[in-house]
Amino acid sequence: MTHRPLALVTGASSGIGFELALEFARNGYDVALSGSSAQIFDAAKHIEDLGATAYAHRADAATHEGVESFWQFTLGLGRPLEAAALNVGIGLGGAFIDTALEDDLRVIAINITGTVHMAKNVARFMVAQGHGRILITSSVSATLPTPFETVYGPSKAFGFMFAESLREELRGSGVTVTALLPGATDSRFHKNAGMARSAIDQGSKNDKTLVARQGYEALMKDLDHVVGGDDATRRMVEENRLTPEPVKAARHARLTRLNP
Repeated sequence: MTHRPLALVTGASSGIGFELALEFARNGYDVALSGSSAQIFDAAKHIEDLGATAYAHRADAATHEGVESFWQFTLGLGRPLEAAALNVGIGLGGAFIDTALEDDLRVIAINITGTVHMAKNVARFMVAQGHGRILITSSVSATLPTPFETVYGPSKAFGFMFAESLREELRGSGVTVTALLPGATDSRFHKNAGMARSAIDQGSKNDKTLVARQGYEALMKDLDHVVGGDDATRRMVEENRLTPEPVKAARHARLTRLNP
């Protein structure tokens, strides 16, 4: 019987989520991980190479059934849950009048509805057991208007404020909440969002391994939030606190407008 603590990670097939799962495994955790494709089972194999036990579950985080099936799968392990990284999220590039409504609503379903659904389950479970740590992946996009990602950015602003609000509610319960705000990261995030022809996808990116480590360390230190990335990314967030919204919107549009 394992004596390692258990962590839950959503959106763990690739990118920051996969790196977070590896970070937990390197630090002595077993990991329950979810993803929407069969790639989640390959991710589990890499985690087990680190000596951890990985419990992989394939589910669609855009649906109530998908979120609940992963939660019930985790409950079925019959183990205390020490940490949860609610990381799953998708982007969508392009002008709002051009994107399909069903694609906009899928962003909301995963980034907002699914996050709230899983957080409800996790928070209630952890409060009942008297301890736990919750990491919610937001984005630097939460700190500015995001034209040509007009639904994505606000969805991540929700995630940031949701994490900060829940953190205060749970103060004194033994359960902590931390928000991770990554900048542009070296994953397929922007390409998957249809933004391969944008300046932001072709520009410099932060190391996803570094971003995940920063998120993990902030979670363990009980920080309210951490900016994921290099010094330039952190300086940008500080500047965003002082820069007028229209100025930030115009600057972001230059990065995200799709080139011909």
